[in-house]
Amino acid sequence: MAFINPKKKEVQAKIVYYGPGRGGKTTNLEYIYKRFKNRIKTDMVVIKTHGDRTLFFDFLPFDVGKINGYDIKIQLYTVPGQLKYDATRQLVLRGADGVVFVADSLTVRREKNILSLKNLQKNLTANNKNIFTIPLVLQYNKRDLEKQGIPILSLETLEKDLNSQLKVPSIEASALAGTNVALTLKNIISLTVSSLKKELT
Repeated sequence: MAFINPKKKEVQAKIVYYGPGRGGKTTNLEYIYKRFKNRIKTDMVVIKTHGDRTLFFDFLPFDVGKINGYDIKIQLYTVPGQLKYDATRQLVLRGADGVVFVADSLTVRREKNILSLKNLQKNLTANNKNIFTIPLVLQYNKRDLEKQGIPILSLETLEKDLNSQLKVPSIEASALAGTNVALTLKNIISLTVSSLKKELT
């Protein structure tokens, strides 16, 4: 549930980027941090675990309106992708108001995507959240690699594997090139703010 600060007249929402290791979660946040520096009032904090990283910073979205006269501040987080950091992932998910699941389009990562989505469901349940009701956007990352002749999963396969039951918005992207990174962010902020408005009114 979002954190409400009556003194500052502010609602703080938390959005978590989740997905398999090396799928592009960190690249998404690094791109957002560079591109929207004027809307970011804090430094990007990087917590290093062996061979993996967790990032977070505050993001001030424009044009999303207010909730009950309160300004909206978004905190963006990534989780470490490797399965051995499951306790950290569960901790980062605590209090999440929205999730972006970053799937890796590489053919060789198909099983890792499926396992990671199941892991998201498990960890949301552990935090008394439901994958079917929390604001969620799927991002199919690394779509640009096809042009380099690298085998990638078809959209049909990704949809069948990850979205046949969820039926949430899915967006093709390249976090490295910045393609549709902002669109993914816009979608998840919009869904999260709508959900919070319902909860808080």
